[in-house]
Amino acid sequence: METSAPRAGSHLTAAITARPVTGVRAEPGRVSSRDELAEMAASSQGNFESLDLAELAKKQPWWRKLFGQESGPSAEKYSVATQLLIGGVTGWCTGFIFQKVGKLAATAVGGGFFLLQLANHTGYIKVDWQRVEKDMKKAKEQLKIRKSNQIPTEVKSKAEEVVSFVKKNVLVTGGFFGGFLLGMAS
Repeated sequence: METSAPRAGSHLTAAITARPVTGVRAEPGRVSSRDELAEMAASSQGNFESLDLAELAKKQPWWRKLFGQESGPSAEKYSVATQLLIGGVTGWCTGFIFQKVGKLAATAVGGGFFLLQLANHTGYIKVDWQRVEKDMKKAKEQLKIRKSNQIPTEVKSKAEEVVSFVKKNVLVTGGFFGGFLLGMAS
């Protein structure tokens, strides 16, 4: 739901992010004092360009907001211990959740099968086994016709992306799989 009314505090954002167009810039790494900022503002004589951070944030993808402009391999950004820790913790959490969801799914499928068998045995459900057999033969024939040795291009491209990610982030991926196995075991 987009509105054209300014958000609360947007006038502060514009005032804070206003920058002089004249090219007067402080030295990199140097923090300017209030007097210097006031002097720069007076020398530019009110010739400011407004930067709307809300619009800029809408145009930036979420990963750039989180990781910065260059989100290359994590090997360039973090130490070995940090990469292993990040991968291990996320892997353990994923494995633990996978284990719990897997148990729940197995219980639901097994319980459903048990209830169907009970209903069949007591006479609530009657199965037409000849129709089941006919449908199974039909399905087998369709599988034989569709069987091909060629992998679809979508699957190939995704597999190549995964292999590329694993090669660039070996430590994080290794930590993830180790953590995943520990999460499944706990």
